[in-house]
Amino acid sequence: MARILAIDYGLKRTGLAVTDELQIIASGLTTVETSDLISFLKEYTAKESVELFLVGEPKQMDNTASESEKLIIPFLKQLETEFPNIPIKRVDERFTSKMAFQTMIDSGLKKNQRRNKALVDEISATLILQSYLYSK
Repeated sequence: MARILAIDYGLKRTGLAVTDELQIIASGLTTVETSDLISFLKEYTAKESVELFLVGEPKQMDNTASESEKLIIPFLKQLETEFPNIPIKRVDERFTSKMAFQTMIDSGLKKNQRRNKALVDEISATLILQSYLYSK
């Protein structure tokens, strides 16, 4: 089996999470500058087998697309072009940032560590991936 890679796309930074090869465990991978995302994914997929990209889908409470969705659409097109053999699925990402912050509190991180937005993005990607694995 190959890995599933989750992407919590952001304007400045993008959080990434990945499964193990058996697709049982979701783990934070890293956070990258969004401008470097495609090149990072090219390097990663050259070393690791990835069978699916999960991309967070930001939604409003009424289930309509959020404002940031229009920023994600061009990225999705570029992702499809650069990686035509890896399918893309969207996953509702409502509340993942709040849940990530709560996870940081629950795990005992100090206040200055919780200010690390890159860590919040990585945890958010992990939560997106974990919710997908639960739904399978």
